[in-house]
Amino acid sequence: MEIHVVVKPGSSQGDKVEKTLDGLVVCLRAKAVDGAANKALVEVLAKHFKVPKTTIAIKHGASSRYKTIVVG
Repeated sequence: MEIHVVVKPGSSQGDKVEKTLDGLVVCLRAKAVDGAANKALVEVLAKHFKVPKTTIAIKHGASSRYKTIVVG
């Protein structure tokens, strides 16, 4: 399954996932420094979908706020 995700790193709201018509918006406490936000994104999505972290991959947009994620 592919999902379009908008990531908001450095959020004061904490780690959370919000559903939108176009995909998901993920707020992360982690800042976008040295891949910390990408690592946190994988952890938050794994918890959200109740799957192991190894089943989640960033297909497109590793250095962008707009990402395509593959689950499974």
